[in-house]
This record gives sequence, structure tokens and C-alpha cells, in this order.
Amino acid sequence: MKTVELSIQGMTCAACSARIEKVLNKMDGVDATVNLPLETATIRVEDGITEEELIARIEKIGYGAERKVELTPKHDLRPLERKVLISALLSAPLLLVMITHIPGLMFHADWLMNPWWQFALATPVQFWIGAQFYQGAYKSLKSGAANMDVLVATGTSAAYFYSVFEMLIHPMNPSLYFETSAVLITLVLLGKWLEARAKEKTTDALKSLLSLQAKEAILLVDGEERSVAIDLVNVGDVIVVRPGEKVPVDGKIVEGETVIDESMLTGESIPSEKGIGFDVVGGTINRTHRFLMAAERVGSETMLAQIVRVVEQAQTDKAPIQRQADRISGVFVPIVVAISAVTFAVWLFGFNDLDMAIRSSIAVLVIACPCALGLATPTSIMVGTGRAAEQGVLFKGGGQLESLNGVDIVVFDKTGTLTNGTPEVVATFGDESFLQRAVMAERQSTHPLAEAIGRGVGVGHVEQVEELSGRGLKAVVDGKEHLIGSVRMMREAGFTLPDWDMQAMTPVYVASESKVVAAFGLQDRLKEGSRAVVQRLATTRQVYVLTGDRKEVALDVARELGIAEANVIAEVLPVEKADHIEALKQRGRVAMVGDGMNDAPALAVADVGIAFGSGTDVALEAADVTIMGRDIEGVDRAIEMSALTMRNIRQNDDRSYRRTRLRRQRITTESRL
Repeated sequence: MKTVELSIQGMTCAACSARIEKVLNKMDGVDATVNLPLETATIRVEDGITEEELIARIEKIGYGAERKVELTPKHDLRPLERKVLISALLSAPLLLVMITHIPGLMFHADWLMNPWWQFALATPVQFWIGAQFYQGAYKSLKSGAANMDVLVATGTSAAYFYSVFEMLIHPMNPSLYFETSAVLITLVLLGKWLEARAKEKTTDALKSLLSLQAKEAILLVDGEERSVAIDLVNVGDVIVVRPGEKVPVDGKIVEGETVIDESMLTGESIPSEKGIGFDVVGGTINRTHRFLMAAERVGSETMLAQIVRVVEQAQTDKAPIQRQADRISGVFVPIVVAISAVTFAVWLFGFNDLDMAIRSSIAVLVIACPCALGLATPTSIMVGTGRAAEQGVLFKGGGQLESLNGVDIVVFDKTGTLTNGTPEVVATFGDESFLQRAVMAERQSTHPLAEAIGRGVGVGHVEQVEELSGRGLKAVVDGKEHLIGSVRMMREAGFTLPDWDMQAMTPVYVASESKVVAAFGLQDRLKEGSRAVVQRLATTRQVYVLTGDRKEVALDVARELGIAEANVIAEVLPVEKADHIEALKQRGRVAMVGDGMNDAPALAVADVGIAFGSGTDVALEAADVTIMGRDIEGVDRAIEMSALTMRNIRQNDDRSYRRTRLRRQRITTESRL
């Protein structure tokens, strides 16, 4: 089996993608998935089937197809925006006609009642603005199916042509429905524009990920440094990485020591100290010193490339609600048309009333086209998303608003999500005077830990500072030599570490006069409100912590939040995060809350991904819901807004609401047992 990826042109709704899938999957040895937002088809085929055969089969049913060579390009939405605006301007006077029919209203506009004036306004909307619906309906019927374009074209055409018929046959007192056809086309077109805008943002997550990759690498060849494109790097090449540069590919350090910022990979705010034999990952940033590395994984085999594939696959897979829409779209239109035909026949042959037959059959089409299915629910969702935006919660679309209401499990990233994301000094140990001298020395360094310590109270005159790569500082303060740094530094110097309780802290020791005399304990503190939010969610849902940080640190955070130890998943890589989310999805619907690039695969794989507006761009694009700022209370607000909106859509269907509550309670009970 091999995988073929095609770009598809001409799809307008879920019925189109479902039709293409159905036609392709009828071929022997073909397993196809069509993604409507990405406008792509991912097809697994046996070796004997060619791309040309697949493209020909798609073109035969009225759609365009070509080999997918890059991410879906940006489309110019301005023509569609102009059509929406013009359609709205032409439909607005016709909408006033409906208002003048309200009993007791003093407003009257006799000029609007002129049938020829209404005809002049409605005609360009019907045949110029609405041309795309006729084209879509033709393609759909040509392929042997019926999509929503068929219903839009049929219903609005019935209302329009019946109005023309009335205008000509009963010029003095016609029954006109011009406003019905024009307003429906305007509203449906507005929905198409909103959908198109959402599609344009779909590939941004992948583009943000790809932008993290270095464009060039510096190879060391026969003692000379040579800059080459990243595509020309091969396994085994020796690469020079200077301070401030991105690590170009995955590999191992063969010379030198440095500090690597791996926050894009692990989410951990504290950079990692690296030396000979340590692994480094492409896309991470060299913070301090020059080093040499041997390339071990290049091109599509790098960790960054794997993350890109995970996000892309998650975006290609269909959500259950989309599959449900495909099934409904396949039968809804034919059923409505059939009911309309039966209605016409009953009035004509049963009651011998042609006028009533025409009116009633049109009423069926107009009422169903597509007010209840296509407009009522989106209107509720638009109101819900608008209200949520006022409260600092941005939903990517109505599907995400609906999905969040059905979540059974909420998974939180730790660093930057439950915590502030920056190290702080939370405890000090030993001689205060040495701590104050250490503060003065650390102010000479740009290391993140040094920056945190340097915010303290400092006393003393710094005479000399030497930064020891991957270990700490050697400084002369007030005439005395001080060593300030990690456990590794102290042990290499032969010092015995005091028995200070620094569990779940990152220690920075201070040594002078041949012994350790003081220490700083650094920690990433919990955000204000984290415990309250977790406790509220835990009453109806399972709550997990998923992090790339050390397990003892994650367990300490979980204890503060009241999360069970069994619900803590630590020391995992980004791709592994996605695997853990997939495993949890076997138990219920999962929401993932995160803010870093390392969270992007998990955000994309989860049923609902929630990111903070202050997080990395890739996290925001991969997420379904964005919380503006870093307020964790926004997670609570997002879930509450989803529940309120869906309750409104169901019109207080308590049975559905109770079923959801009972399912969550069952899952939570099983977790506690």
C-alpha cells in the first residue's frame, strides 16, 4: 500500500466530500478520506493504482483534482466579501417589506410594495450573487447526489419564479416572495464567507511548525566551515552551532558544552545543560556557547518533522460530528424534495387546487431551505461565540463550541498553563550574606536562572565573573571567590551537599572557602486560580496533568491541585503527548489545555484543544479554543459558554443534557475507583 495526497477543487459542503469519498472507496484497493476544510484527499492505494486513475475518477463526477505538492495556498476572499456586501444591500429593502407586515406597526413604505421594484432588487441576487449555488447544484446532480446547494437553488428558485408568476398573472394584488429568496441567499452566502475564513486558517499550524526549522546549517569539512541549505545535510555530517542559532537537525554533541533552550520541545522554561554525548533536537536554540554536533536524523526523520506529521494527520481525520453531517446531507435534500412533490400532488389531485398546490409545495422547500438545518443552529452558535469573545474566549468555529460541551476528560499541560512559566526563587538556605553576594554575581549573567536570582536583594562588590558552561559561575565578590551553580558543578568541585529539603525545586548552590554555604531553591509557581478551576472541573470530569517536566516536579504540582497521582503523566516528548491523548480518548471525549509548541500535537489530536493567547503561534493555530491572556479561569468560562449555547440549540432538551451528565459521572466514578 502507498499513500497519495491530492488537492480537491469545487467542494462546497459535506455532501460533496462524502460523495468523492464514496466514489473513490468503490474502487478496489482504495481507502480514501476527504477533508473539506483542507480541500484535500488522503488516499491509501495498492501499488497498481496510479494517481492519474484517481484524478480521472474525481473529475468524472464534476470536481477538480491534482497532486498535492504543498500546503493549501491562501485564497483571495475579497470577491466573496464584495458579493456578501452587495447582496446584503440589495436584500435590506426587501427585508423591510416583511417588517411592514407586522400588525400595529406605524412604519409604511408603499414604494417597497411595487412588485417591479422588488423584482429589480431580487433578480441580481438570485442569478448573479446566487450563481454559485446553481453551479454547485448542477455539479452535485451530475455526480448523482444532492447537496445543500440543490436545496438552496430549488427553494429560492421556487420562491422567485412563483413571485414572477404572481406579478404577471395578478399585477394588482400579487403574492410575492422575493424577500424570501433574496434574504436566504444573503444569509447562506454569509455563512459561506465565514466558512472560507475558517478554512484559510486551517494550515497555519503546520506553517508555524515549519518556520521553526533552521534554513541553513554550517558543516565542518576538512577543518573549514561551510554554510549549506538544510536539505543538503546528511546523516553523519559534523555541524557547527553558534550561540543564538537554531540547532538545524537532530543529533549528538561531539565537542563543546552549552545551554539549550528546549521550551519549544518540552515546554520547560528552564534551559537544559548539554555536553559531549548529549542529544540535541532540531529547532531548539543554542543559548550560550559554540559546539559541534553529529547529524543523526535529517529531513522527514527529525523530531520536528514528526510533530508536523502528527498535527497534519489530526487535521485530516474527521470528527464524529462531521461524519454525522455527511450522513444527514446525503438523505436530507432528497427527502425534502420528495415531501414537496407529495404535497403538490395531494393538493392538486386530492383537492383540485392548483394555486394551493404551488403555494404549499413551495412552503415546504422554503421552510426547509435551509432555515432549520442551515441557519437556526449556526445563528445560535454565532450568538454563543460572540458572547464568549466578549469574555475573552475565542472559538475557532461552531463545531468546537459543540464538541467542548461533550468533553469527559480535561488534560492540562503544566508549564505556562497551570504554572506561570517562569522560574522564581521560592526558598533560600544557608548564610544570608553569601546569598546576597551571589545575587550580585548572578546579575552579570543572562541565564534564565541567573535572571531569577538576580531579582533578589544583593550586597557586595563584584570584581570578576567567569561563566562556566553548563555549570554556573565563578565570581570574586568582596575579595572572596564564590562558586555558584548546579549540583553537577558542586560535585565536580568535590563539595558535600548539605541535607536541605529541596524536593520539587531546581537548586542553585553557593560555595565559598571550600564548602557549600548557601543555596537558592527555584520553582515555577502555580497560577492564581489554578486550584479552584481544577477542583470545579473535577466534580464532573476527570482531570489530568501531562508534561515533559520531571515526574517529581509534576507530582508536587498535582498534590497542590488535588489531582490524583494516577492522573499525572510526566517526562513525555511532544509526539508521546499525542499518543497519551489518543489513549485517553478510548475512555471518553478529551480536551487538552496547553500553550507551547510542544503541546501542538496533543492539542490537534484531542477532541478539543484549548490554548492561551499568550502561547506560541503554533499552539494557537492547532487549538480549537483560544483563551485570551493567561487567565486559567477562561477554561471554565469556555466550557460554561459551550454548555449554555448547546442547551439553547436543543431548546432545553433535558434528556440529552442528562445523558451527557450521567456519562461524565460514570467516567469520573471509574477513575476514582
